Amino acid sequence: MTTFAVTGTSGHLGRLIVESLLARGVPAADIVAIARTTAKVKDLAERGVQVRFGDYEDAASLDAALDGVTRLVLVSSSEVGKRSAQHAAVIGAAERAGVSRIVYTSILKADTSTLGLAPEHVETETALDASAIPATVLRNSWYLENYTGQIGQYLASGTILGATGGAPLTAGTRSDFADAAAVAAIQDEEGVTYEIGGVTFTFDELASTVTAVTGTTVTHRDVSVDELSSTLQEAAGMDPGTAGFWASVDASIAKGDLFTESTDLERLIGRAPASLESAVRAAL
Repeated sequence: MTTFAVTGTSGHLGRLIVESLLARGVPAADIVAIARTTAKVKDLAERGVQVRFGDYEDAASLDAALDGVTRLVLVSSSEVGKRSAQHAAVIGAAERAGVSRIVYTSILKADTSTLGLAPEHVETETALDASAIPATVLRNSWYLENYTGQIGQYLASGTILGATGGAPLTAGTRSDFADAAAVAAIQDEEGVTYEIGGVTFTFDELASTVTAVTGTTVTHRDVSVDELSSTLQEAAGMDPGTAGFWASVDASIAKGDLFTESTDLERLIGRAPASLESAVRAAL
């Protein structure tokens, strides 16, 4: 019997991976949903999923959470700056538990990306290479929800402000990325690294799509990275660190770090990824 475990299930992606495993016929009793806040996934427990407490910084909890687990989907931590150590702790617990395979959610082009998030993912990939446990790495691009979640702001201001220099990016929905993770966990392969993309678009195309779907004119205005950071602080009330991070993401997009021609996502999930228009409509 194969027992699947998914970390971070009180977050968006982890929960969706559990839902995708269930949709693909994995019995609820054979799924372990690991969460730091188990109350957020009590509905999964009511459906027969094993819900276990697990904290990336609590080794004892990880040992208990992974007891009897065969395949583990390690959803990357959301705590930037702590990820490498947290992921190493999970990998160590997986080794002690006798887990036979790990699927890890990394970031697109991790080994060449200038994105500030990339180094911790590279460190985790290195730790997986050094582990005795075979691994599948899913290098996920950006979430479409990072943009569709801002539609209200776009409509209110009539503008999408960016510093991408008009460069394209490739992004996918959390649901599509979750499906890819579920498929990767179910299928029998190891030692594979996937570059997971989605749909490719520019901010001009994002603006035109929002305009077409909502009937409200939204335009894209491209500025410098410094101006974007300043505007995010002044207009959106972000602290300098947060504003600088989001501005740096656009700088990375301008360099092509979040663009890929890979069709790995389509091949894994067996269909075309969600389109930009469908994601905008879903957000509305």
